Amino acid sequence: MNVALWIAGGLLAAVALTGGISKTLIPKAKLSAQHGGEWTAAASVGFVKSLGILELLAAVGLLLPAVLDIAPFMVPVTAACWIALMVGAMITHGRIGQFRLVLLNTVYLALAVFIAWGRFGPWSFGG
Repeated sequence: MNVALWIAGGLLAAVALTGGISKTLIPKAKLSAQHGGEWTAAASVGFVKSLGILELLAAVGLLLPAVLDIAPFMVPVTAACWIALMVGAMITHGRIGQFRLVLLNTVYLALAVFIAWGRFGPWSFGG
């Protein structure tokens, strides 16, 4: 199970890194023209960039604390924060009818729930 949790953490970190880089570095006008980025048209540049930074921090927080054994409790805390982020993403995509993206966000949410459950519980790094 520990290996499955590491794999889930790695997959979710890759998703967070990809989303964070795109929201932080790609101009909002270009993001809003891409499939899945339409929601950015109604959001401020600062909000989009802030989400991107949060996603970059999540990518780091899902793996690095455990790898370096510095505050490994941050891994499940980061996963719990990702759950909140995915609920927001699901609501946002649902409002504009992007139900395929809602389903994709549900998969990301499930991975985060799995990581939070495992790392807060039976496979925590403290035990």
